[in-house]
Amino acid sequence: MWQGFKKFLMRGDVIILAVGLAAALALSTLVKAFTDNVVTPLVTRAQGGGPIGLGVQLGNPGNQSTYINFGAVISALIYFVVFMAVIYFLLVVPYRSAQARRGNTVFGDPAPTKTCPYCLSEDLPVAATKCLHCASEVKAA
Repeated sequence: MWQGFKKFLMRGDVIILAVGLAAALALSTLVKAFTDNVVTPLVTRAQGGGPIGLGVQLGNPGNQSTYINFGAVISALIYFVVFMAVIYFLLVVPYRSAQARRGNTVFGDPAPTKTCPYCLSEDLPVAATKCLHCASEVKAA
């Protein structure tokens, strides 16, 4: 049993996934520091100098637990966009070009599919002769 587990862990795709996850976590920390220390002060400054800022106070004035802070939501949205751009340009693009040099296509267009005439599922491979969902016979393309 342990040998099978060891073989599973040592597969190349599991190792690649682990490295990618570690890189994503490190990049997340870096991007979060950027948004917390650069973007958030800019959004806070854009809110204006008033006591309310970019948000709505639902309860007693000054009560932070009843304050809806739209500035924090805008900062989180900017964080997400920046983080995904960093992941795309630092991980996906180089990985795609490295795989293209090896002759592999990754992150390409999805394979063509067809619709089952009986259950109307739309994810059947074009060459399928039997529906994966309702097990009915379908015509191969």
